[in-house]
Amino acid sequence: MTDLTSLTIAEAREGLTNKSFTARELTDAHLAAIEAARVLNAYVLETPDRAREMADAADKQIGKGEGGPLAGIPLGIKDLFATRDIRTTACSKILGNFVPPYESTVTSQLWRDGAILLGKLNNDEFAMGSSNETSCFGPVVNPWRREGSNTHLVPGGSSGGSASAVAALLCMGATATDTGGSIRQPAAFTATVGVKPTYGRCSRWGIVAFASSLDQAGPIARTVRDSAILMRSMAGHDPKDTTSVNIGVPDYEAAIGKSVKGMKIGIPKEYRLDGMPAEIEKLWSDGAAWLKAAGAELVEVSLPHTKYALPAYYIVAPAEASSNLARYDGVRYGLRVPGRSIGEMYENSRADGFGDEVRRRVMIGTYVLSAGYYDAYYLRAQKVRTLIKKDFEDCFAKGVNAILTPATPSAAFGVGEKGGADPVEMYLNDIFTVTVNMAGLPGIAVPAGKDAQGLPLGLQLIGRTFDEETLFSLGEVIEQAAGHFTPPRWW
Repeated sequence: MTDLTSLTIAEAREGLTNKSFTARELTDAHLAAIEAARVLNAYVLETPDRAREMADAADKQIGKGEGGPLAGIPLGIKDLFATRDIRTTACSKILGNFVPPYESTVTSQLWRDGAILLGKLNNDEFAMGSSNETSCFGPVVNPWRREGSNTHLVPGGSSGGSASAVAALLCMGATATDTGGSIRQPAAFTATVGVKPTYGRCSRWGIVAFASSLDQAGPIARTVRDSAILMRSMAGHDPKDTTSVNIGVPDYEAAIGKSVKGMKIGIPKEYRLDGMPAEIEKLWSDGAAWLKAAGAELVEVSLPHTKYALPAYYIVAPAEASSNLARYDGVRYGLRVPGRSIGEMYENSRADGFGDEVRRRVMIGTYVLSAGYYDAYYLRAQKVRTLIKKDFEDCFAKGVNAILTPATPSAAFGVGEKGGADPVEMYLNDIFTVTVNMAGLPGIAVPAGKDAQGLPLGLQLIGRTFDEETLFSLGEVIEQAAGHFTPPRWW
């Protein structure tokens, strides 16, 4: 029998239906794989007992012919999603051993459809980072390595644990969140597929907030089809989230294999950066050629305010973070460091509980929201955001169905290689992804090739609001042309 962990969700679903193996066997295979891969530090909490209990329940449902669309499928959950009676920390010391008495809407929908919880996955602290090095549980290691090198590479962030676990076959799929590229960038670094849905498509209820007007949950999986299967369960209206949009959830999987003939694909000239590596340029050209060969029409488009997206994002996101993180005060839950007064207790708890990157962003956010600087920074950044959104709207109004860009400016880099002296160096990793969040649009990152050192590179497709189906159709064309990439096992 094929190694059970190497099956896609679609293949596993078929095997479970045909009784080729049981959900318990599938779960045990993944639990053994997790145990053997702890060097990757992808999981911050393993839940084997809960997993086996859920697998046995799934087997009973499948046996009765009543299994849901994800019955028996083992998943990993980013530690930003509240899981009832299971520790949820956002990978921050300040949340300590917080155990929520409630379940996030997204995970409750996955369990409703029969999925199995393998454990909680590592992420950058409060989802703030592009490399998964800011977690209080230590950095995640990318299962990919440069050819002929043993250097540990980052998996991207903030959903690095999700991407690393999916790429290393430690779960069949994973939940993730994307505030400025935190699903698409790690997917590109690990040769996995990452989907950032339209803002409002998936409920944010029960997900630890970073920047509320930008955060969106989505899946990371090994194939475009698998990501479509997961999206269908994760999406949907939630009255508990006022930003959740009340529109029907289509059958995303039905979009796989649909013809893309006649679709207009925009190639934005502003994404051709000075000094962009030749291999990224080639990857982009290859992707465009594949879509053209499938019958799509390529058109050059202009998104003139792209150059302002990164600075505007790094004003809006920290501003919202400083507001959202004000609740972590050492009083109600999580870490408490005593002081001689309540003010000192607040200071001590926050100083000890938050890591360097979180403190940096809270300070930036507090500064740009302060009385003297609000108009000069925050208000101006919001105006820029409106212009970025209008750029995309103008583009789609001309009949463009989707936009093709690189996902990242480079392949994965080494742990500790970037951002030590200059945080901006790390922020530049988000250059191709932040516009999508600023405009609230859907985006997908699909593996499309490798660099000269054998590391995976990804392409990004950006779609119209609530038109994820087109992205799945186009993404599958790229996937079929590029083929699948699996890291050689070394752990």
